[in-house]
Amino acid sequence: MNTGSYQQLMDHILSLPNAPILLKQINTKLEEEKKRRIRFYNEITEYEKAEFINGQIVIHSPVKKEHNDVTIALLKLISSYVEVHKLGYVGCEKIMISLSRNDYEPGLCFFNKEKSRDFTKGQTLFPAPDLIVEVLSKGTAGNDRGVKFDDYQAHKILEYWIIDPDKETVEQYRLNEAQKYELILKASEGDINCKAIGGFKIAIASIFDEEVNLRELKRILA
Repeated sequence: MNTGSYQQLMDHILSLPNAPILLKQINTKLEEEKKRRIRFYNEITEYEKAEFINGQIVIHSPVKKEHNDVTIALLKLISSYVEVHKLGYVGCEKIMISLSRNDYEPGLCFFNKEKSRDFTKGQTLFPAPDLIVEVLSKGTAGNDRGVKFDDYQAHKILEYWIIDPDKETVEQYRLNEAQKYELILKASEGDINCKAIGGFKIAIASIFDEEVNLRELKRILA
């Protein structure tokens, strides 16, 4: 939902004579949701990949091989580059980012040095990162392109990549001056340049091709 739609919705609610009653009902629902969220934190284990989205607990099924291959390939490149240049912290799969209402475990994420310097041992909840990468699957595509897209944008996460392991394509979204995601790139070949990780530029094929990945990894580590 864009800013104009939010404003229209707010204006509509405020035009209703029972607006105070509606807002009270919404607040009651949100308080109930907060209690469910606390239970979620207390009950979820490190063995499950789970997210808390708009009051609902979402448990993810095991991923396909190509999903795992893509995640590992990109993780090797990003984590190596970040480590070599001491740029911050990289999370993979089981890092839970806690936003104002929802909790997500994205495929990959990057936190700059300033955000990550205060991370501690035993920490399980993390703030909004600078880059998020989601790898599509049949069960997650709706959320990856829907509520997550809107939520990441609302929390000003600088860059968002959506990778389709079946079509071997990458979509790169970046916040523009209006603080809205703009599609910078959608491609299966060529290079991708990440603004969130300064200087990080790789061949898109390195995400999907083992030989190209190894070549790019050698370049990063040289």
